[in-house]
Parts: sequence; structure tokens; C-alpha cells
Amino acid sequence: MKFAKDVLSNGRYPKMSAVPDTISVVGVTPRYIPPTHDRKHERHDSVKHHEKKKTVKKTYFKKKRREEKRSTNNEVSLGPMKLKQKTMSILLVFAKEDAQSDGFWWAADKIGYKCYIAHNPETAMENYLDKHPDVVIIDHRNSKHFDAEALCRSLRATESSEHTVIVAVTKRYALDKEEPSFLPSITAGFNKRIVESPNISMCMNELLTLEYGEVQSRLKLSACKAVFSALDNVSDAVEISSEDHEVQYVNHAFERLTGYSSEEVLGKNSSEIVKNDRNRPDLNDTINSQLKKGKYWDGIYHTRRKSGEILPSHCHICPVLGQGGKISHVISIKNSTTDTSHILKESTEFNLVNGRLSRQSSGLHGVPRRKESIARIHSMTIEAPITKVINIINAAQESSPITVVQALDKVLEILRTSELYSPYFAQQMKDNDPMTSDLVSGLVSQNVKRSLTPSYLSDVNSNSSGKQGSDLQSRRPSHHSHLHIPSPVTSSLSQVPDHIQEILDKDYTWEFNVIELEKVTNKRPLLYLGLKTLTRFGICDFFQIEESVVANWLKLVEGRYHSTNTYHNSTHAADVMHASAFFLERERNKAVFDQMDEMACLIAAIVHDLDHPGRTNAFLVNERNELAILYNDQAVLENHHSALAFQLTWKDDSVNIFKNLETDDYKILRQNIIDMVLATEMKQHFQHLNKFINSINKGCLKMDETSSMSGNGSPDSTMMLNQLSSPENKTFIKRILIKCADVANPCRPLDVCKEWGKRIAEEYFLQTDEEKARGLPVVMPVFDRKSIRIPKSQLSFIDVFINEMFESFDDYCDIPELITHLQTNYQYWKERDEEIGEKSEQENLPNGTTEDDT
Repeated sequence: MKFAKDVLSNGRYPKMSAVPDTISVVGVTPRYIPPTHDRKHERHDSVKHHEKKKTVKKTYFKKKRREEKRSTNNEVSLGPMKLKQKTMSILLVFAKEDAQSDGFWWAADKIGYKCYIAHNPETAMENYLDKHPDVVIIDHRNSKHFDAEALCRSLRATESSEHTVIVAVTKRYALDKEEPSFLPSITAGFNKRIVESPNISMCMNELLTLEYGEVQSRLKLSACKAVFSALDNVSDAVEISSEDHEVQYVNHAFERLTGYSSEEVLGKNSSEIVKNDRNRPDLNDTINSQLKKGKYWDGIYHTRRKSGEILPSHCHICPVLGQGGKISHVISIKNSTTDTSHILKESTEFNLVNGRLSRQSSGLHGVPRRKESIARIHSMTIEAPITKVINIINAAQESSPITVVQALDKVLEILRTSELYSPYFAQQMKDNDPMTSDLVSGLVSQNVKRSLTPSYLSDVNSNSSGKQGSDLQSRRPSHHSHLHIPSPVTSSLSQVPDHIQEILDKDYTWEFNVIELEKVTNKRPLLYLGLKTLTRFGICDFFQIEESVVANWLKLVEGRYHSTNTYHNSTHAADVMHASAFFLERERNKAVFDQMDEMACLIAAIVHDLDHPGRTNAFLVNERNELAILYNDQAVLENHHSALAFQLTWKDDSVNIFKNLETDDYKILRQNIIDMVLATEMKQHFQHLNKFINSINKGCLKMDETSSMSGNGSPDSTMMLNQLSSPENKTFIKRILIKCADVANPCRPLDVCKEWGKRIAEEYFLQTDEEKARGLPVVMPVFDRKSIRIPKSQLSFIDVFINEMFESFDDYCDIPELITHLQTNYQYWKERDEEIGEKSEQENLPNGTTEDDT
């Protein structure tokens, strides 16, 4: 630190603009000695200060305007960066308000700073974590009320403290008395001390000094952090060293290129780290000569990796000039090339001529530049996050024992697969539980190519293509067949019959029974429940359409569900929509989702199985169905459901619920609906679940822990909601929401759960019957009506697909009633399965089957 004390020939001091930015200039001012007061006047003055503080509330808006005016004027430059300095905020920590705290308060008010006050360490920490002030001023004059240094250490232990200036207010000592050392306070984390003085002008000067000094410096440091973050994410290897070539910084690309970690190279000579025989002996001298002249050096430089391998790199080295025009740092940027680099000219020098770079090179005109461009193209890398992980593991292998290298090879083999989130458990389950294995394989696999066993073939005689086969063929609903609603129904909620309205009145509870609604509406539950639910969520106002359009659309959609299906019919669609609406009413979802998200969730639930033929994707692929051909065997039904929903909606203006949406809003809504419908494909179940657990559950848990440790209120803090409300996280949540709604049957009340269990089993029975009759591969052999144990299949489904997903969703949005039903139903199926097992042993039935069970 230097004092600007030289006087010019004209008797004036140098202008501030003449002093470089790298120099700290300190001014020495006369010492202010506050006038002495007796205790009576001091108390009287204190009362006046408190009375003045009461008027602050009255002048709030004036102060707000002053803050806004002030915040628009503070622009800070850091090299080419333009930074905006916000209005400074201050936290005062004084056990008791006195003339000193009032002095800072009024000084902050006059300047236009934001100011808060705390009277104990607990409220100080709470205010600090909530307000994130730029400056904290702590009363360090008396340790009777709290330990100022302990509070400072607590503040410094938080993550954001590096951007905070912490100031201690210390006692004023007589001139003849020796002051204690401030070093312990500096060690505790204080940046500065202010000797007590209640004078408002003095307090204003101190605060202004802080704003244009320490606070502004911290703003620049935070900007530097952004620059370093950018450097860590570029593909070129960047190295920053001192004028003596001592390495001070390397980025992640440098670590990948050389194989060295930053800890291994920092503080070492950069030329010694990569030294090798491939570079010509005088190359370093040539580079240094160019740098000393203030010139750039650009060319091919051979880099020795930690493993001993030597790589050619296209290297750009430039000097950074500091104080006095001397070199303060050297920047080296390397980009690895291919073996064709030997055709390049070994070095190219650049010089600064009239502010422009001029190239000094030899060879045919234009050839070096062309060759250099080719080398750059070969060295370009397009990195994904998984590529970075693989590169880190590759670098770790180079310095690891052989056992670790072999283990990491297995890790790399797994990471290079395309299904990172899909579990690898098929073989284990085949050995332990054939029923669970067949169930999982049938639901998760897209195309199961099983050969028919002789026992199956014996059931299909030589006339299988005759009467029996034709009967099954005629009963099989094609993807075109559907049952239209035969009779007109009401299109207004006000005209709903009383016996239907009585059931609909319970739709806000989880105990709502959609099976009862199916019976009283003559298999038209989707129209009535859909109209009420969509109206409750404000579809008419949000989409700017009439209620009749919504009713017409629901009629059309319900008509395209196959009433002949025992499970995948409009009742299932109404059930999934009800579950989705129930989930949307959870407090956390109401905070995270907007109305667009809610509409997307409800519409996706309504159409998610539209025109379902009652057969699985694997069945359609195996029979070479035209839908499977159309969608290339990928998510056949899910693609069909979403595509048909939009085709039907846009066909007729009287049913087009999207017709009045803005183009951008429609695109967002359509994208969300399609994504959610595609998420119901069971093949992607574990991928979606693992993403939800890693991104949402673990993120919430981490923020919960941080919140509880800091005492910063409830888990649903602004920070948590901001993170959950990001587009990517909202997508993860919506996928799990519709997946839970789609398979919520095991979490319904027991009588409803049992009914759905029977219905899905019957639909799978029909598929197995048809597969056998037509000689197709049997996708789920376990669903054979002659050998099935329904309780066992329910237990397997819950164990594999339900438990973890609903526990994770419960951790996120709190659905205890579902978990209670799930536990009750699981216990029921378990007891029922044990009863069937015992009965089958007594009656000696094959595969533990009873007539009652099937």
C-alpha cells in the first residue's frame, strides 16, 4: 500500500485519474473528537434519536425512491466488464440501541442504504441468511451481552460470507492509553474496525468508504469468480502463470489434456511440467523473447502428459501487462491437434501494429492459415456431461493401482451404455421369482421375442386358424374400433342429475370411487368428472372458451376410448385424471406449478390412453401392427394416444379447446402434454424415477438440511421453490405425477384396488389367449388364466414398480393417505396369497391356483 503524497510543481496533488487501478490510495484526515456530554444530555439525545426513528416508517416511500435513484447510478468497471452495483445493505448488530447504532442508522437513511438491526446473535444470523447484507457492523465494545468474535466466526462459516464486509465498532481509548491488538479480531474474520463515534457525518463517511472500497472490491471479486467459472467450461486448455512462469491457475481442460490435477501443477514452473524433446531447444527462448517485447506467440507446442505421452498442441501465449508496463502474468491457451500437425509451420509470430494483429509467416501464401484451420477442426471437441465424467475417470486411471484401473474399466463400460437409468436386474429375478421376472419383462421390454413352448402349442391344434382363431380375431379390438356414446348427455354442470352429483361431490377426496360413477353414468364417467374437474381448475377462463366446447371435447374423447376393454377404458382415464387433480392440490405442487402446468397435467391424464386397443406395445410389435410400423416400434401406443388427441381436437372448431390460445402458449402446452403421455410408457419407468430421485428428492433433502441448520424457516423456502420451478425440474415432477396417477390402483381404498386388480388381469388374460391362438410370442406367460395367482402378481407389481415411486413422491409432496392404503392393500394381497398357497397344497392344484382366485 502506498500513500499518494507527492506534490506537483503547481502545489497541487495529482488527480485520482492519474493513479493506476492497481494502487490503493489512502487519505489521512483530521481526527474527529466528539464533544463530551453529561449522562443526562446523552439520554435526552438518545430519546430524540428514537423519536426520529419512528418517523422512518412515514418516509418509507421517499427513501425507496432515493434508493432506486441511487441504484441506477453505480456502474463499476472491471476491465471490459460492466458491473452494476446495487444499493448497499447494512446489518447492525447492537445488543442495545444507543447513540452509536442510531448514528449508523441515520447515516444509512440519509445516503439511501438499506439498513436492518439485530439485538442478539440468533436474530443477527437469521437476518444475515435472509437479507444477505453487503456490510455487517457488529458492536465490539463490550463482551457482556454477546461475543462479537464468535458471531463473526459463525457468519464466516456460511457459504455467502466471502462477499460480505464485516466491521467491528471498538472503544475509543485515550491518547495516552495503549490499545489492544486488533489481530485476534482479524483472525476471527473482521475486515475493518471503526472507532466509536455517534457523529452522523462521521458514520456517513465511514459507510461511503466501505461502499466505494471493500464492497466494490468484493463485487469485482465475484465477477472474477464468474470469469474463472467460464474458463473451467471451455474446451481449450488454459494456464495462467506469473512473470517467472510459476503456475497460478489451470482449468479443467488443462487437466484433461495433460493428465495432471491442478494441485499437482500449482506453484511449479510451467515449462518444466511439460518439458520434452519434441520441441526444438531454443523454442522457450523464442517464446520468452516475444513476450518481453509485448508480443503474442502462436504455433505448435508439444505437451508431455503425465503418462509420458507427447501430444502436439496448437498453442497461443500472450503477456498481461501490469504496473509500470511490466509483465504480471502469462496466459497460455492450448488446443490439442492430430498427427497432421507436422505439416504446420512450427511457429507464427504476431505483433501489435496500429492496434491490429499482423502475422509474420513463411511458406506459400495462405497455406499456413489453411493448415492451421484444419488442425483446429480436428482438435475440436463437443462435450456432454457424461464425456466429462469419462475423461475424469480416464485421468484417474493413469495414476491408480491395477485393481483400481480394472474396476474403473467396468465403470466406463457401464457409463458408455445408452440406458444409464434402466436397472439391470432381469437375470437375478429370473432365478429367484419367475412371476416377477415375467411381469417386469412384459411391461418394461418393448419387444419380447419369446418362442412358444410345446405345452402352449399343444393347446393350439391344427385348426387354430379356423373357428377358434377366427373367434378370437373377431373379438380382438383393432386400433380403429371404438364405441361412440349412443345417447345425448348434458353439456352443463347445472344440469347434472342429483344421483350423479351426489357422487361428484366427493371428487376432492382420495376416497372418491370412480367405479360407482361408471355405473350411474352408464360407462360415461369421463364426461361428468372431466367437466367438473376442468371447470374447477378454470379451463374456460384460461383457454377463453365456452363450457360447451369443453363438454363436446370430453364427449369426443370418451367416445374414442374402447368400452369393451376391461381396464384401458374411459373409467381408467377418469381415474387417472382424478388422481392427477388430487396431486395438483398438494401444497408444494400448488407453489411450483402455474395454471398452464395444471392444464397440461389434466389434459394429459384425460388422453393418456386414448384409443387403447387393450393390448401392450410388445404385442403390437410382435403382430407387426400398422401402428408399430408407423412409430418404428418405439412407444407405439403412447405416440398414438398423444397424436390422435391433437388430431381429433383440431378437426372441428366445436371441440377445439386450444383454438383461442396464443401460438407460443399452445406450443408449450402441446410439448408438456406429449412429454407426459410418453412418460407413461413403462419401458422408461426406472429412468424417469431415478431422475426424479436424484434431481428432486435429493435436492429437496439437501435444502431441507441447509434450512434446518441455518434456522432459515420452512423447507418450502424461496430458494427451494425457485429450484423446483425450473423448467427441467418441473418436467421431472410432471412425469412422476402422471406416472403415479396412472398406476395408483394399489393406493386406492381396498374395494377399488381389488376391482382394478381383477380388470387388468382379465385384459392380460385376453392378450395371452390371443397370442397362443395366433402363434405369437407370449409377452407375459404369467397371465395365463389357468395358472395365474392374482395376489402374487399384485405383490410383484407393488414391489417392483410402486413402493419406491410412491415413497419418493410422498417425500416430495406429502400424500400420507395413499401410503396408508398401499400398506393396507399390500398386507391384504400378502395374506390372500398365503391362503391360496396353503389351499393349493391341500388340494394339490397346479402352480398354486384356485378356482376362486382365477
